[in-house]
Amino acid sequence: MERPLRCKSHGGCGKRSGETGWSKDRNRASGRLHYYVLACELNVILVNARQVKNLPGRKTDVSDAAWLAQLGAHGLVRPSFVPPEPVRELRDLTRARTTATRERSRVVQRLEKLLEDTGIKLSAVASDIMGVSGRAMLEALIRGEGDPQVLADLAKRKLRNKIPELTEALTGRFREHHAFLARLHLDHYDQLTTMIDQLTGRIEEAMAPFRGALDLLDTIPGINRAVAEVIIAETGGDMNRFATAKHLASWAGVCPGHHESAGRTKSTKVRPSNPYLKGALGLAAFGAVRTKDTYLQARYKRLTARRGPLRALVAVEHSIITALWHMLTDNVPYQELGGTYFTQRDPERATRRAVNQLNQLGYTVTLNPRENPA
Repeated sequence: MERPLRCKSHGGCGKRSGETGWSKDRNRASGRLHYYVLACELNVILVNARQVKNLPGRKTDVSDAAWLAQLGAHGLVRPSFVPPEPVRELRDLTRARTTATRERSRVVQRLEKLLEDTGIKLSAVASDIMGVSGRAMLEALIRGEGDPQVLADLAKRKLRNKIPELTEALTGRFREHHAFLARLHLDHYDQLTTMIDQLTGRIEEAMAPFRGALDLLDTIPGINRAVAEVIIAETGGDMNRFATAKHLASWAGVCPGHHESAGRTKSTKVRPSNPYLKGALGLAAFGAVRTKDTYLQARYKRLTARRGPLRALVAVEHSIITALWHMLTDNVPYQELGGTYFTQRDPERATRRAVNQLNQLGYTVTLNPRENPA
C-alpha cells in the first residue's frame, strides 16, 4: 500500500493529501492519547509543529520524529501548555456543555424551519419559541389543535398584548407529518436541556478550587458565570504560566498579526487559537460593548469609527484578557475606568473633535468655560 504524501498546500499543519477534517481531528485525539500514556512513565513535552516548520530537516515520519527529538534535546522547541489533570477534566465538562448548548440552538433552528414550511411564523412575533407561551402553542399544535385563535389565546403575560399578531402568525398548514417531526425536536431539546443541567451541576463542583478567581472575573463587564467558567477551564486559572499579559493574549489568539515586508504591512489578521476560549471572549466582548458607561464600551465606539466593528471587537477582547491577567496575578477586582475615560484623558482633543463636528453641520461655536460652584 502506497504511503500518502504530505499535502504541500497545508505547509506545516501535518495534514496529508486526501485527509478529511474528521480524520484530522481523529489523528489529533490519538496524538493526545499517546501523550497522556507516555507522560505517566517518561518526561514528555508537547510542542507546536509551527515552531519547527521552517527549520531544516527531512520530513518523513520516522526522520521527522527523530529530528523533533533532537531539537527538543538541544532546547530549540518550547513545550506547549498542558494543564494538570483536574483542569483537563474541567475542560472536558465545559466543552461538553458548550457543544450541547450549540446543538440545542441548532434544534431550535430546525424547529423554526419546520414551522416555516407549514406557513407558521411564530418566531416573527415571539422572541423565544421555546418559552412558556411558545411551548404551550407547540404542544397544542402537536395534539392536533388547528384554530389559530385558540392557539393565540395560550399566550402568557406580555405576549397576550400580541394576540392579533399571533393569530395571523399561527395560521398555516400544520399536518400530522409536521407534528411527528416537531415532537422529535421537542424531545431532543428536553434531552439536551437535561444534559446541560447535569453538566452545570458537575462543573460547579469542579469549580470549587477556583471560587476566588470566578468571583474576580464576575466583576468584568460582559462576563457572566458560564463565560467565566470557560475562561478558567481553558487557561487553568494560573497566570504564572504566562510571563506577561501579552503572552496570554498571544496564546489566546486575540493579538493583531504582524506581517511587514519592505515597509509595507500585509496582514493583521489574528492567528487561529483555542476556539472555546476565543468563543468565550467573543461573548464577553459582545456583552461588554452593550454595557452603558463603561471603559470597554467607550473603547469599542472609539475604534469602530476608524477600524470597523470586527477589529474593534477584537481590541475589546484583548482589553478583557489583559485585565484578566492582571486581576488573577495580583488577586484584585476589576477597576472600572468609566465611559468618559478617553475624554478626561485628553479633554482638548475631545473639545476640538466636538467643535469640528458642529462646524461641519454649519454651526459656529463659541466656547465659554463654566464656572465651578463654590
